[in-house]
Amino acid sequence: MTNAPSIELAGLIEGYRRFRETGWTQRRERWAALSEAQEPRVMVIACSDSRVDPAQIFDITPGEIFVVRNVAAMVPPFETTPGHHGVSAALEFAVQFLKVREIVVMGHGMCGGCKAALTQSMHGTEPGQGGFIADWIDLLDDAREEVVAQHGTEGREAERAMEQAGVKVSLANLRTFPCVAELEKQGRLRLRGAFFAISDGLLHLLDEDSGEFEPVA
Repeated sequence: MTNAPSIELAGLIEGYRRFRETGWTQRRERWAALSEAQEPRVMVIACSDSRVDPAQIFDITPGEIFVVRNVAAMVPPFETTPGHHGVSAALEFAVQFLKVREIVVMGHGMCGGCKAALTQSMHGTEPGQGGFIADWIDLLDDAREEVVAQHGTEGREAERAMEQAGVKVSLANLRTFPCVAELEKQGRLRLRGAFFAISDGLLHLLDEDSGEFEPVA
């Protein structure tokens, strides 16, 4: 038995060493400030997909955004039933304690979770075999009906429509949280929808009046 790191971990350790040399050492004052407190003004809710790291896409430094990532960048609706509400707990912390001023829900192209919701390929599977994913993306069932009616269940056009519909579902569910709805009404919190296209690297922002996602100039 050996304590030598695997090839995968060795790569991460090399990255850590580079970070220590160029990221941490050269920004000691910044890290010293962050060791005392964090004051991010933006919360980003994004997908867990390894290709869409919000910190890289927005080119920001530690402490600037509070990030929650999960399958398909979903926000469940507000509920008070017992359970382990991870997204709701993070949202509550960001809004009530960190007092973020903006929440960005960012979907992305080629999202596996949204494709599974569209095709229902994991429907009926057992937990541990895809069932956890199936239960989670059930949050998109209502939106799926409209997407399927317009675009069917196959092809990039249908997938993109499902990915962007998912952003709108999460925004609607955010507004079911009383603290979010009240702060938005007071103008102290802004909700934004975004979409990152993996194929061309373009970021789009949602115009909620038109319902369209427009590329950032």
